[in-house]
Amino acid sequence: MIETVLNFLDKSGINELNIPTLIMFGIVAVLLYLAIVKKFEPLLLLPIAFGVLLANLPNAGLMHPELFEGGHLDIIEIVDKGGLLDLLYLGVKLGIYPPLIFLGVGAMTDFGPLIANPKSILLGAAAQIGIFTTFIGAILLGFIPAIGFTIEQAASTGIIGGADGPTAIFVTKTLAPELLGPIAIAAYSYMALVPIIQPPIMKALTTKKERMIVMEQLRPVSKVEKIVFPVIVAAVVTIIIPDAGALIGMLMLGNLIRESGVVERLNKTVQNELINIITIFLGVTVGATANANTFLDPKTLGIVVLGLLAFSMSTAGGVLFAKLMCKLSGGKINPLIGSAGVSAVPMAARVSQTVGQKENPSNFLLMHAMGPNVAGVIGSAVAAGVFLAMYAK
Repeated sequence: MIETVLNFLDKSGINELNIPTLIMFGIVAVLLYLAIVKKFEPLLLLPIAFGVLLANLPNAGLMHPELFEGGHLDIIEIVDKGGLLDLLYLGVKLGIYPPLIFLGVGAMTDFGPLIANPKSILLGAAAQIGIFTTFIGAILLGFIPAIGFTIEQAASTGIIGGADGPTAIFVTKTLAPELLGPIAIAAYSYMALVPIIQPPIMKALTTKKERMIVMEQLRPVSKVEKIVFPVIVAAVVTIIIPDAGALIGMLMLGNLIRESGVVERLNKTVQNELINIITIFLGVTVGATANANTFLDPKTLGIVVLGLLAFSMSTAGGVLFAKLMCKLSGGKINPLIGSAGVSAVPMAARVSQTVGQKENPSNFLLMHAMGPNVAGVIGSAVAAGVFLAMYAK
């Protein structure tokens, strides 16, 4: 009897509990707190947190990172030896989940404000500056042995500045899969913290007079324009940057499904069932890559710091370019809408609205901010395509 009990205990995970595992459990608790109590990006932080928990449960055998090491995937071996999360993770590794998320985002996005005010695409572009400045900064850290990044890891870290979780995952799974857990968690955490991070930067870079500027109402956009827009954008961007084709193509297909008005069943499915299912699979499997061996590393601290820098620089870049446009337009553009140039849709646009209304209760910036906001989605996907074209092997 005693031998049976000892054998049971030996096969359980109790003997495998250690300090790194308990630290990961603490990180799980923090992520669940942010998702459930603070309601920061709960749709993704909650499954990511639970994925981290599952990956760090001793002897559970749900995830085997060693099966995905190296440049070649042995699908037969993964199916034969892998656990549940290994099989679901194939959707990340093969680049399936992020484009499908973009399909759903496209179906939920109204590009009308961007079409009505094409200049907003400049703000979406300006807000990507954090991606490239952080990329350079990460390269410069290469002289520090413990924290130093390779050029591929630097590109994956920089993309956090786009405030777009699926794009960060899409780039990292190709360029630096060993950092997927920390980068994904950092990207989604900063997306969730948009209402906390952005306002101080916005206020520091603008005057009260600028924040009170009331913008003219946007012109109506015809249905023809909304239908033609996704077709043209998908074709032009993919021709110029083929590596952005998967993200941009699915984004624009989703938008065409929305705007065509002839496939309402598909529209409802893409906006609800499909994106919800993919969100669960993506969140849990990405979280499952954050095991103690890879997450508790000096590089993770570097990613957290650089990710915050990237996001802050992107916010500042959008606001400063909007200030320039304000000057050139004779004070017709409220600089606050520049902060919405990051890809956190529609949260960043709502932050512009909230900050603007605190200064002028009669000011309504939401639709004006949606232009740069949706432009930021396109901009981050383009930046991802540039990095993949330059550094994917």
